[in-house]
Amino acid sequence: MSSIPEISGLDFQSKVLQSTEPVLVAFLAPWSQPCQTARLVLDEVASGCTGTLNVFTVNADDNPDLGVWYDIHSVPTLLYFVGGSLQAKVIGTASKEAILAKLQPVDHSGRATPPTR
Repeated sequence: MSSIPEISGLDFQSKVLQSTEPVLVAFLAPWSQPCQTARLVLDEVASGCTGTLNVFTVNADDNPDLGVWYDIHSVPTLLYFVGGSLQAKVIGTASKEAILAKLQPVDHSGRATPPTR
C-alpha cells in the first residue's frame, strides 16, 4: 500500500496551491493498471524527495471537477506545481528519472534554475 496521501478538491487549494514547497500531484484511478505502476514509481520519488517536495494523489473518478479544471484526459497524469502555479505535466507512466527530470528547481523568486546533478 502506498504511503502517499490522497487529497480531494476540498483540500487541493490548501495542500497544493498554497503550499510553500513544490508539489507533485498524481491524478490516478484505482481500476487502472498503469496507475498502479505509476503509484510504485511515485513512492520512490516521494521517498527520495522528502523535505523538498510534497507528493499527493487525487482519485480522478471522485474529483471530476479538478480533472476538468486541469484538463486531465487520461490517467495517470502528473502535475507539478511551484508557488501554486502549474510548471509541468506528465501524461502516462514514466520512470523515476523521467519524472525527476521534469521537476525543475525553482528559486524563491519563482524563476526556474538549472537542475543540479
